[in-house]
Amino acid sequence: MFADILLPIDLNEPDTQARAVTAAVEQAEAFGSRLHVLTVVPEFNSSIVAGFFPENFEARAVEAAREQLHDFCGKAIPAGVQVQHIVAHGSIYNEIVKAAEETGCGLIIMASHRPELSDFLLGPNAARVVRHAACSVMIVRD
Repeated sequence: MFADILLPIDLNEPDTQARAVTAAVEQAEAFGSRLHVLTVVPEFNSSIVAGFFPENFEARAVEAAREQLHDFCGKAIPAGVQVQHIVAHGSIYNEIVKAAEETGCGLIIMASHRPELSDFLLGPNAARVVRHAACSVMIVRD
């Protein structure tokens, strides 16, 4: 049913990703899908903040995220599942939607924490992905 599935991962919260990873692997195995595992390195939104970091900090952060993502996938994704590793840099929900479009994914499976009051006022990344994605989105609560 879905040839390509996107699985956004928060490498800073690996325990909260377990149920989403399980769901994504089950779907990929059931449909013989390619699993695109994405992590996003957030951007600095202000030049003032960026000025406190070394000049090549973002490039090093992206490379570190790439290594962590490969390690995470090596442990969490069974060998029989086709995996593409994607490291993006920018706004989390924008990069998720963009990756889904660029890879032609028919389904995004992502974890989401239990909503808090601030989420209703500001809108979490999962809600924004649901609103803006052109494909189906499965939200897995931790």
